[in-house]
Amino acid sequence: MPKQKLYLGRAWYAIHTVIGFEDMVAEGIMKRAEAFDMKDKIFNVLVPKEKVWEVRGGKRELVEKKLYPGYVFIDMIVTDDSWYLVRNTPKVTGFIGAGTTPLPVDPKEMEEILKRIKSEEAPIEMDIKVNDLVEITQGVFKGLQGKVIEVDREKGRLKVVVSIFNRETPVEVDFLQVKKL
Repeated sequence: MPKQKLYLGRAWYAIHTVIGFEDMVAEGIMKRAEAFDMKDKIFNVLVPKEKVWEVRGGKRELVEKKLYPGYVFIDMIVTDDSWYLVRNTPKVTGFIGAGTTPLPVDPKEMEEILKRIKSEEAPIEMDIKVNDLVEITQGVFKGLQGKVIEVDREKGRLKVVVSIFNRETPVEVDFLQVKKL
């Protein structure tokens, strides 16, 4: 049997997947690598995620979001067999590269991605103070602008005076529901 041709050395590569199936693809690649005895060619599969604060139903929640929906990153050595294994994993649409030749992700870019996903929790930044002008971006008051009259940093809540039917009305919102103007 002829020796396989090595395209490139060990590096991180990006593959495109069907959106929403990134975790399934990552798990499938690792299972297939083990089943086909390719752990010496496929070292790690990563779906980059970060934790972000969102307001859902009026409550603040810490949720995990994919940084690159539709993409999975693989630390691997590309050979004919390893390329075929990845490329033929269900829900994989292809490698990022030129034609059928995958191009490695720039090491500096990959380093930034790895740093970003290592942070434990999303930072809560609140640079809003009394008398700042803000626009409400979520909830029933979305689109209204007003002036901050009270800041409760402990609870992450703001009291904002908005104009509703030509009347100044104070409303309480989560600071994640506003943006500073």
